[in-house]
Amino acid sequence: MKTFKFTKLALLTFMVLGLFSCSDDDDGGDVIMPSNTIVDFVAENDDYSSLEAALEVTGLDETLNSSANFTVFAPNNAAFNTFLSSNGFSSLEEVPVDILTQILLNHVQEGEIMSSALTTGYIESMATGMASEAPLSLYVNTSDGVTINGVSSVTTADVEVDNGVIHAVDAVIGLPNITTFATADPNFDILVQALTADESFAFVETLMMTDAPAPFTVFAPTNAAFQSVLEELELAGLGEIPADLLSSILSYHVVTGANVRSGELTDEMVVETLETGSFTINIGENVTITDENGRTATIVATDVQANNGVIHAIDTVLLPENEAIEIETNTIADFVAGNEDYSALLAALEATGLTSTFTGTDNYTVFAPNNAAFTAFLNDNGFNTLDDVPVDLLTQVLLNHVQTGEIMSTDLSTGYIPSMAVWGVSEEPLSLYINTDDGVSINGMSTVTSADIEVDNGIIHAVDTVIGLPDITTFATADPNFDVLVQALTREDSFTFVETLMMTEDPAPFTVFAPTNEAFVALLDELELDALADIPAETLEATLGYHVVAGDNVRSEDLSDDLVVETLQGGEFVVNIVDGSVIITDANGRTSTVIAADVQAVNGVIHAIDSVLLPE
Repeated sequence: MKTFKFTKLALLTFMVLGLFSCSDDDDGGDVIMPSNTIVDFVAENDDYSSLEAALEVTGLDETLNSSANFTVFAPNNAAFNTFLSSNGFSSLEEVPVDILTQILLNHVQEGEIMSSALTTGYIESMATGMASEAPLSLYVNTSDGVTINGVSSVTTADVEVDNGVIHAVDAVIGLPNITTFATADPNFDILVQALTADESFAFVETLMMTDAPAPFTVFAPTNAAFQSVLEELELAGLGEIPADLLSSILSYHVVTGANVRSGELTDEMVVETLETGSFTINIGENVTITDENGRTATIVATDVQANNGVIHAIDTVLLPENEAIEIETNTIADFVAGNEDYSALLAALEATGLTSTFTGTDNYTVFAPNNAAFTAFLNDNGFNTLDDVPVDLLTQVLLNHVQTGEIMSTDLSTGYIPSMAVWGVSEEPLSLYINTDDGVSINGMSTVTSADIEVDNGIIHAVDTVIGLPDITTFATADPNFDVLVQALTREDSFTFVETLMMTEDPAPFTVFAPTNEAFVALLDELELDALADIPAETLEATLGYHVVAGDNVRSEDLSDDLVVETLQGGEFVVNIVDGSVIITDANGRTSTVIAADVQAVNGVIHAIDSVLLPE
């Protein structure tokens, strides 16, 4: 690994020198080299003679004398003297060249970074450590001047030279270990207190090691994470946690023998910890960790790279399985398990493996059907027991009662929202139609009987009916904006639209461009008719068939300009995109606008339109 580092450095130096030793002038003129480089500045200042000597020993003087731009935190002679004495060296010559090279590179960033551009947080140096080929991190704190890694302060900022910027610092920035960042970053103040809470703890000494059991991967809880777990355990402070238990908890956040960066984390990865426990990594919208108690933590900052390992910050303290830890929770799963009237829902959650989903810290809103609702659902669908329902189907039925986040009943309004279910012809979530005209009803079949039950990880609304997976006709009958459309679809005994639009096999899936009530009223005015009954049956049937596309689930993102659409009736209409709106031109040159899109059912999708389309 050391050979690789020197090779890379030599290559960089060769490229820089080679580039600027050549001419880019057609007349053979010489390239003008910088006249006041970083190296010139160092060489001309007696207080940086140690830095000058170090650059010469490592060969980095050539790199920093080129025309490539760098930012250098430059330690003076006093800083080097302190560094040498603190590390048992009598002179610079005693420092191994490979180590000195990386220490110097730990003061350098590529490009020009003025002090005004620095903010509190982590940046990368040009150094690499023992644990990884990734650049070492630097923690910059700008809350009171500029400090780096909690050990070095900028004394003079923004010294501009031809090939970069120099910030004078009062201490050499050594290669950081895990404890360097723990102590430098105030977000880990409580973690440091915990690591040093008992005289018997050896965490600090261990996490400074560069030999086995290093390298380390540390999942480091923030201050907010510790405050939260103290509230969760109903404790006033760290002092109330027994030393052996605190030691076990802290060890549970450390992985030994591996420098695992974020790019190496995989979904459902089981991680063995220093405490000999394990937890599970999950990759989704965020990277989360599920501990042995089913609790979840989210990784909020990744890849803080030290010489002997890497740190990932997490927002929740992980707890190993331990009899001494008593966690009283009131999650969605706890509420269901603690109420006899939801025993069927509990059994369904357990059968589908969704119990763990509603045990964690992610927030959900659940429309929860009681036992009577499940009994009716089973009877209506020809099942004797829950065991008769296919698990994949039952899973999606349950997810059709769930939304992500907390949604109080006062936040609900009449209209469509997505559930978490995905079933049928599309990979998109199924829709739910919420009607708040008289209480809260869902899909025209299920009514909220008790709203806004708050639990630790969300909101529960009790409902009186299982919300089955919707087909096209579910939304047509549930949404009062389609009342006249439903009357039209069912006007004649000979019409088979309802039976057809409930089908899940051929000619499904369907895309329905559904006229609203106002669209039908406007059509009657246009045709100078008094009522729907005045339209001949054949004309009405042809008209209704003209709004249905068979064999395709065409969502709004699939619609394109000048798209010719073949309908179930056999005719065609043309779709155009005008100023972001979807405009449909029928066979008579009349136009209609899509006013609501992507109402997703298991067997197709509905787009509401403001004018009835007429076939030729």
